[in-house]
Amino acid sequence: MYRLVWEFDVHAEKVAEFEQVYSPEGRWATFFQQSPDYAGTQLYRNTQESRRFIAVDQWRSRISYETFRKQHAEDYATLDQECRQLLVRERMLGVTDDGKDSF
Repeated sequence: MYRLVWEFDVHAEKVAEFEQVYSPEGRWATFFQQSPDYAGTQLYRNTQESRRFIAVDQWRSRISYETFRKQHAEDYATLDQECRQLLVRERMLGVTDDGKDSF
């Protein structure tokens, strides 16, 4: 399994919208579901800082994720740009690939 781990700081007035867009049933997950190799997303809210979230996107393999990104690069960029207005900051924390952490 290939997992991408993201951290987000969200504008206070955009938290509810962020949770809808980035949830396991949200726009990103729906977009990724075009690939049979997408295995789901988990979204976690920080209990100390209510505007900070961690998202974990799971794919069958790194190759399947990278292939999807290349094949859907324009749509990915469009969705990413639309979602930026929700965020104060976005940061890739790292990936895991078949149990090999690379944080």
